[in-house]
Amino acid sequence: MFGPESRVVVVVGAQWGDEGKGKLVDVLAERADWVVRYQGGANAGHTVDLGDRSFVLHQIPSGILHPGVRCAIGNGVVLDPDTLFDEIDGLVKAGVDVEGRLYVSERAHLVLPYHKAVDGASASSKAIGTTGRGIGPAYEDKIARRGVRVLDLRHPEKLREIVEKGAAHARGMLSRDGSDKTVDVDAVLALLGRLSERLLPLADDVGLTIHRAVRAGAAVLLEGAQGSLLDIDHGTYPFVTSSNTTAGGAAVGVGIGPNAIDRVLGVVKAYTTRVGNGPLPTELDEPLQTQVRTLGNEFGATTGRPRRCGWFDALVVRYATRVNGLSDLAVTKLDVLDTLDRLGVCVGYEIDGELHDEFPGDLVKLDCVKPKYEWFDGWKRSTATARTLADLPAEARRYLDRIEALVEAPITYVSVGTRRDQIIGL
Repeated sequence: MFGPESRVVVVVGAQWGDEGKGKLVDVLAERADWVVRYQGGANAGHTVDLGDRSFVLHQIPSGILHPGVRCAIGNGVVLDPDTLFDEIDGLVKAGVDVEGRLYVSERAHLVLPYHKAVDGASASSKAIGTTGRGIGPAYEDKIARRGVRVLDLRHPEKLREIVEKGAAHARGMLSRDGSDKTVDVDAVLALLGRLSERLLPLADDVGLTIHRAVRAGAAVLLEGAQGSLLDIDHGTYPFVTSSNTTAGGAAVGVGIGPNAIDRVLGVVKAYTTRVGNGPLPTELDEPLQTQVRTLGNEFGATTGRPRRCGWFDALVVRYATRVNGLSDLAVTKLDVLDTLDRLGVCVGYEIDGELHDEFPGDLVKLDCVKPKYEWFDGWKRSTATARTLADLPAEARRYLDRIEALVEAPITYVSVGTRRDQIIGL
């Protein structure tokens, strides 16, 4: 993964999120010097299974589980400081050494209590299917120039002024949505005062630090959250998240130049899932939907919500390959398909009688899609112990070969289980 020609690597989801990025980052972080999270917030949930223990990381990069690897939260993240410290305390309790290894961008914006109140009361948030953790309202305040950054905690008078602006907007939004919740500026400032004692010592000019690390030859892994089809610009708008999840957001969300990035690894499941509302052209019918959800334990790591499941959609992943400039792919959860008799791969969309081979941005068209499938025989035996390509059944290799050809990106990793060692490097 890392070498003279690939010192800075981006790991990005190439479907609707939940692709298994946390495991891939954990596996790759062993050879990294730095792991940096570049967007999203506590709405993400990256699960890492170490065999005897399992960790769900919401804001801290997965590299924290490797001793000696330094981790940073970039300026593109909207940071929930309260839950950040819950996460840190949980890691320390589990015996993970965090001291001196975690940095937070001083330019990162904070998710505040009134952001969560607005998110919870918003009818539009419920319709889209957000996690209700204040991510969207925090990004909205950032764009409207009334957001609170980590560095603002150093200046109490300025901080009060910014919080009052944000609180006034939140009151208006809550009133519009008929909520009886109130916003107490003094209570928010008191909370920030307590949190700043732990947060400010972590604050850093992360962009500068990573720039210097790259110039010194460090191996840097940039970790995204959610997936490409949830990108605010390139996803299935409006059923998207509030940030740029695609690889182009990595440089912006860390504070380095795009020419510093050497490689972009896309992570996909061997099938397709999404959480919440919005199009999913290959969605399975019952009872197969429930069967695959159960086999794959397809429930949100952050919310516990059941994920919708579908066949692998080559149009989605080929689109993600293009908008991310993917160098290669990691396919996860191949083992979930071990018991199925046959497998479908979507190779085209029929819309109003016309066949399309590219993913459209028009949701009206997506609502009318009739997927065209190629069908493959299942392999009907466990892949969990496979550690080389030759260990996989011939049917599984044919399935992967066809996916590779359809999405126009080489497959370099295949995950066959949740544990760190259950992976094939091709």
